[in-house]
Amino acid sequence: MKTKQLILSAAALIALAVPSAFAQQSGDSSGSTNNPPTIQQRKDNQQNRIAQGIQSGQLTAGETKNLETKEAALNSEEHGMRAADNGHLTSGDRSVLNNQQNHLSNQIYSDKHNAATAHYGSGTIGQRRQNQQNRIAQGVKSGQLTAGETAKLEGQQQGINHQIAGMRAANGGKLTSGDKKVVNQQQNAASRNIYAKKHNAVQAKK
Repeated sequence: MKTKQLILSAAALIALAVPSAFAQQSGDSSGSTNNPPTIQQRKDNQQNRIAQGIQSGQLTAGETKNLETKEAALNSEEHGMRAADNGHLTSGDRSVLNNQQNHLSNQIYSDKHNAATAHYGSGTIGQRRQNQQNRIAQGVKSGQLTAGETAKLEGQQQGINHQIAGMRAANGGKLTSGDKKVVNQQQNAASRNIYAKKHNAVQAKK
């Protein structure tokens, strides 16, 4: 008899404890699933993905320029929405921005996983190109570079890359000493531009 009572008592205690534990777990999980990322968190996440793509070489200068031009346009649109509503975003505004960020997210994924990748080479010119990209990636990730600034810097790098390709095509795949001098001068100007944009008063919100 005592054994039966002990079993029933233990069962009752378990029955009381299980719902409590389940409720606690459910509350933790609902907290993570019922709180979607904010507009700012999505923007930060997109920029981090772009920065990783730049540094890994998955994104070319042209692809990055295109992505950041679109991100800058979204930022401008958001600014206009806030200006029209005393600094706030309506639920409709958020829906529009999230849909646009969904499209941009898909494009980031596509660009990072297509066949186009950045190839720098092992020479000094290639090393400079890679170094510039690493500096830009760091600026994107840290927020020192806005989307608009990044688009302009990557447009400059894209122009240099096209010029290098033309120089190599004209000389059997090689760069002459004169070619290297021209490219280095252009990279010097680009380097100063990267520094200036990373150290000005304009920064991406984080």
